[in-house]
Amino acid sequence: MDNNQYTLVAEDGRNIELTVATAGDSGFTTDENYVAGVTLEAAGEFSVGTLTGNNERAGFNAVGSFGGSESGTLLKDVDISTLEGAEEAITAIDNAINQVASEQAKLGAIQNRFESTISNNSVSSENLSAANSRIRDADFAAETAALSKSQVLQQAGISVLSQANARPQQVLSLLQ
Repeated sequence: MDNNQYTLVAEDGRNIELTVATAGDSGFTTDENYVAGVTLEAAGEFSVGTLTGNNERAGFNAVGSFGGSESGTLLKDVDISTLEGAEEAITAIDNAINQVASEQAKLGAIQNRFESTISNNSVSSENLSAANSRIRDADFAAETAALSKSQVLQQAGISVLSQANARPQQVLSLLQ
């Protein structure tokens, strides 16, 4: 420990530097050690921090409840002044990183679903616009005239067919 800074040295060079800082005047005295804020930083830009009182800040809503070592100790409860505590802190930090990665995966899946829904809605909107345009562009007078013509031709065809079917019946009635 040097000037409120701790360095956890790993054999592979992944050292962890801890800076203990307090913000403001606590306004009381105690016989116990009191830490108002702890920030853990790694080369991968992983940071968890909190301050007591009205100045709480963190990238997570449950700061300090992340992690959990093999013994179940949470990151906020780890004592790094001993070797066992430092190892527990590393385990808790690894677990916290895994929890953050899991949350990132969940958020990524949600984002993909949103993008898919947005894409589907965009296609539907385009199709509705095209249909609306075709309806507005229709020449109602010409369409009505074509419908009337078609109906007259259909009725004339039915009339001619009924007359054609009636002729054999008339011939048979004359022969009787």
